[in-house]
Amino acid sequence: MNPRDPIPAPVVTYAYTDPPPPGVAREVAPGVHWVRMPLPFALEHINLWLLEDGPGWTIVDCGYGTAQTKSHWDRLFETTLAGRPVRRILVTHFHPDHFGLAEWLAARTGAPVHITVAEFESAHAWFSGLPGYTREAFFELYHEHGLEPVDDMGDFLRGNLYQKGVPGVPERCTRLADGERFAIGRREWRVVTGHGHSPDHAALHCEALDVLISGDMVLPRISTNVSVQPTHPDADPLREFLDSLVRYAALDRDTLVLPSHGLPFRGLAARAAALRAHHDARLDELRRACAGPQHAAALMPLLFPRRLDLHQTFFAMGETLSHLQYLVHSGELRHFRAGERSFFVAPDAPALPQTPTGR
Repeated sequence: MNPRDPIPAPVVTYAYTDPPPPGVAREVAPGVHWVRMPLPFALEHINLWLLEDGPGWTIVDCGYGTAQTKSHWDRLFETTLAGRPVRRILVTHFHPDHFGLAEWLAARTGAPVHITVAEFESAHAWFSGLPGYTREAFFELYHEHGLEPVDDMGDFLRGNLYQKGVPGVPERCTRLADGERFAIGRREWRVVTGHGHSPDHAALHCEALDVLISGDMVLPRISTNVSVQPTHPDADPLREFLDSLVRYAALDRDTLVLPSHGLPFRGLAARAAALRAHHDARLDELRRACAGPQHAAALMPLLFPRRLDLHQTFFAMGETLSHLQYLVHSGELRHFRAGERSFFVAPDAPALPQTPTGR
């Protein structure tokens, strides 16, 4: 996630002007309660959701794995949950602010963790530091695309950052799948998966309430990060994300959207259109810039002109590559290697001596 400049969204109507305090639940729809937890990085917060489930509760997303988050959960167990059992824990995707305390909550409540298979396997891969699932793997990819090391790069690359937010991962899960329907309390909810931000992100839609728990797929003020991954360097995640937005926009009537970051809002279809326009504008900038060969690191400041720290640089490089790969897959740019570097250029432009990349 990269909290860059917000995208204008005048058509969005906020259902609330302020969030609940950390560790306090607010009912935002019948049986649907909003909880906000702090995060130790620039986004500052994540929204979690408690759903009344007959005599018990369903938890949607878990928060980042810190003692502070656990203390807020302790308060919720004493107040809102009030001794009623947790029946299931639903996780939208594997990122630490969503999956972080899944194991801890499962052990505390005895409830199963529901998540899509691709997200569950990604959590295990990142937690274990498998090849391709480390910051070092990202830097190797980004170095190929022109990113040079800086003085504190070594410290940044050491250690398993994922484990800082996810202190443990469950050994098993209950599988979520696109289109799956299940009852929570007296109402039916449906899984609507999305892609590009993570492998198989599960949003949750309740037609009876006209509510969408959108996770990170549709946010009211910023665009979720969409990055090329080291394990699939030639993939087209931006196209997957934009295709997913079409699916979510089709749900809109007067849908109350419950995002993971920001305030609940209405105007889903208009917001999806604004996000599409935002990415189209970025693609246009890159088309114009690639009249001659360019590597991604040189193009990154075009899309992210403000000063970035190392974490933000990694997000920005991944997103720059996702836009470039979109244009490669569309046939609007050519990707080639010259020596140890990868470049992008318009198909009819003269290029440097090159090694074919397959596209």
